[in-house]
Amino acid sequence: MIPAIIFSLLFIVLAIVFYLGKGDKLIAGYNTASEEDRKKVNIQRLRILMSCISVITAAFCVSMPIVGNNIQAQLGAVAVLFVAIIFVVILANTWARKK
Repeated sequence: MIPAIIFSLLFIVLAIVFYLGKGDKLIAGYNTASEEDRKKVNIQRLRILMSCISVITAAFCVSMPIVGNNIQAQLGAVAVLFVAIIFVVILANTWARKK
């Protein structure tokens, strides 16, 4: 349980860093993009998405030791995380793009 709490706290700190606008260099793809490609991205929206996925991951880290060896609950938690990741990827490529 202690490692799960430590990892969840790290993800919460990361969410706060993204929300405050200080973690742009930590966003994969945005960090290595050219200046021209960065102008196509609404960075405020991308920061919100990264904060949300960090909070969801923190919740996942805490929930896994709580559910224990219950396979159905573990699969449910993994399914929720998987759907959230797909949703964030879609939003990052649509909602977080400048038009």
